[in-house]
Amino acid sequence: MLNLNDIEAVPDHSEMIARMSAQAAHADEINNELYERYNVKRGLRNADGSGVLVGLTSIGEVRGYVIAENEKAPIEGRLLYRGIDVDRLVEGCKKDKRFGFEECTYLLLCGKLPTKQELESFKEMLDDNRRLPNGFAEDMIMKAPSPDIMNKLARCVLASYSYDDNPDDLSSENVMRQCVRLIGQFPTMTAYAYQAKSHYYEGHSLDIHNPTRGLSTSENLLQMIRPDSKYTQLEAEILDLCLIIHAEHGGGNNSTFAVHVVTSTGTDTYSSIAAAVGSLKGPKHGGANLQVMNMMEDIKAHVKNWDDDGELKDYLAKILKGEAYDHTGLVYGIGHAVYTLSDPRAHLLKEKARELVEISGPEFQKEFRLHERIEKFTPELFAEIKHSDKQLCANVDFYSGLVYSMLNIPKALYTPLFAISRISGWCAHRLEELAITNRIIRPAYKNVGKKQIYQDLEERI
Repeated sequence: MLNLNDIEAVPDHSEMIARMSAQAAHADEINNELYERYNVKRGLRNADGSGVLVGLTSIGEVRGYVIAENEKAPIEGRLLYRGIDVDRLVEGCKKDKRFGFEECTYLLLCGKLPTKQELESFKEMLDDNRRLPNGFAEDMIMKAPSPDIMNKLARCVLASYSYDDNPDDLSSENVMRQCVRLIGQFPTMTAYAYQAKSHYYEGHSLDIHNPTRGLSTSENLLQMIRPDSKYTQLEAEILDLCLIIHAEHGGGNNSTFAVHVVTSTGTDTYSSIAAAVGSLKGPKHGGANLQVMNMMEDIKAHVKNWDDDGELKDYLAKILKGEAYDHTGLVYGIGHAVYTLSDPRAHLLKEKARELVEISGPEFQKEFRLHERIEKFTPELFAEIKHSDKQLCANVDFYSGLVYSMLNIPKALYTPLFAISRISGWCAHRLEELAITNRIIRPAYKNVGKKQIYQDLEERI
């Protein structure tokens, strides 16, 4: 294990660092008026908040509004994988009483639903790829554990390049092989990274369980992260649902766009997927459900009577006015960049969570009711306080953290769970980018910095 005490201390340069930081902050100032003058699409967003169209895809589609007479008109949200509603995928798996993430992954990668034989062969292939190479866990995970699992996951992905006999071949067959390998290994990498963190940073026992053949992705993950490897059927079903609804969300979300950008350079699969992991780690993207959970803890601490509508509304109003919690004026988990009237993922997760709540005891039942009431009150308070007619709905992050909490999944695994799911979509988009374009993605930035005259070193003040 890496021992920080064994590293030679670097002299304190804090004063110089502070000076350089102040100089950089001054140099990096840009007048907001310039963005309007040059019609800059900040954040690749149009003036109405919609995303700038930068590409075409046939993988995922997100529908939350329609454009009618040049104006956005809200509609009930829909999420489609290869043209199939995710609701229908979930419904089909539920009817047959089977896990669906593997089927969903095959659909995203191959563009069609697998036959029964294709699905069984694909699951066997994932089984064959779940174990890590000899020495990988010890050398890449245990010897240098990380306090953040997403950083460790990115390192594992990059290290996988060294364990691949043919890492740079961009043929579709080779990239598909690499994708299947990573999809199979992500749960194992994550579980081992978590166990290392739990042991070396928190003092818990080191419980390393091998992945088990014949188990679904959700079952394998649960049995690898729990000391006794035990889980219930309902727990595995709910985690499987979480994996399905997070697997893909169009090409415009930050991490998937990162895959397109990095893939367009012609680099290897591991570099592309590692970039996506780094993107997903950000609290504005994959870490959003943690923000919801932290906000909920704050609300529970400051609202004495959760069933008192007036008290709850008053505190939500303070949050929206920037007077409480983190002073951003945001109620996390309410609102979405695309969805307006509803987020189909939140609907599916909320209904499944209701099943879990019934057997989780009165405390979780009370917390679930609190979530429902915040979901109900926030849009009307937002309209009143912000003087806005923007349509708001609960997004998937609003309920996913609660569900993970009821499943007794540690917070450190919330975002890595997202990655275990979303790698299916990332890989599909990498394959698509390699197949349809041979042009590097290169947007433009206009330089508005002040001109300077070079001065000889002796003349500088």
